[in-house]
Amino acid sequence: MLFKQQAWLRQKLLVLGSLAVGSLLYLVARVGSLDRLQPICPIEGRFGARSQAEFPLRALQFKRGLLHEFRKGNTSKDQVRLHDLVQQLPKAIIIGVRKGGTRALLEMLNLHPAVVKASQEIHFFDNDENYAKGIEWYRKKMPFSYPQQITIEKSPAYFITEEVPERIYKMNSSIKLLIIVREPTTRAISDYTQVLEGKERKNKTYYKFEKLAIDPNTCEVNTKYKAVRTSIYTKHLERWLKYFPIEQFHVVDGDRLITEPLPELQLVEKFLNLPPRISQYNLYFNATRGFYCLRFNIIFNKCLAGSKGRIHPEVDPSVITKLRKFFHPFNQKFYQITGRTLNWP
Repeated sequence: MLFKQQAWLRQKLLVLGSLAVGSLLYLVARVGSLDRLQPICPIEGRFGARSQAEFPLRALQFKRGLLHEFRKGNTSKDQVRLHDLVQQLPKAIIIGVRKGGTRALLEMLNLHPAVVKASQEIHFFDNDENYAKGIEWYRKKMPFSYPQQITIEKSPAYFITEEVPERIYKMNSSIKLLIIVREPTTRAISDYTQVLEGKERKNKTYYKFEKLAIDPNTCEVNTKYKAVRTSIYTKHLERWLKYFPIEQFHVVDGDRLITEPLPELQLVEKFLNLPPRISQYNLYFNATRGFYCLRFNIIFNKCLAGSKGRIHPEVDPSVITKLRKFFHPFNQKFYQITGRTLNWP
């Protein structure tokens, strides 16, 4: 009998010990993601009048899992009301540039507990059919968030579509606009590479980059080729400046975001008037992928999709030289307008 009691006691102690260890590991995980956050942090209202409300960053960090359930549709109207959740129009939009790193920028900004991202490109302002559905349709495409958070969406086609600046201005004339750019020739080749991959998946042939980028009749740069035209950043930006002052734009260096993301993200935090919360802890280099991945806490990590970072085809060096010479004066004007000089050849 004594032996059985001892065995029963040992079994109970093992169960209790397992529960204690499990609880301890859970607390360590939570504290590991929160020990860099202050419990409450005031936010100055850069998007309008100064807000007097306190910004509960620690609480927002805890509620990330709940917001994830809402994004998956596992919710009800009663739960929305209970948790004071709303679908807000974006206070900032990543308007471009295609193949500049818009997805990486959006995912990295989502590390901040005060930011909520729209997961899909909504194409509201550049698509006439979507735009005709009205602003309420657009708002309902936004994720659930807490009133203290800001929603950000990205649609790279916005930057080059003529109607978009006026349409966004009519929605919110004080909105913050993010433009992420890469060295123009590199961006054009990346643009070509994505299209080429799509053609190959469908077993279709496609011209070489050199034949598209250079006009065979004049041997000059072919500005009718969309990949080239998109890289003339200043031409598109001038159209936006008819509606928004340059102070409402922030240029992100897409090349630097690849190799040294933290300083670029800190500049965006400052531009959006967010308290600095993204740290080196949140970014770790994945040698296999060749890119930085994201660490939300010691449990949850995330890398960008495998389609990012495609290997570019070899391009004739003389064509690269010709393109860089062509883009140079446009780049200089872009630096002058934006006040940011980038290390482009």
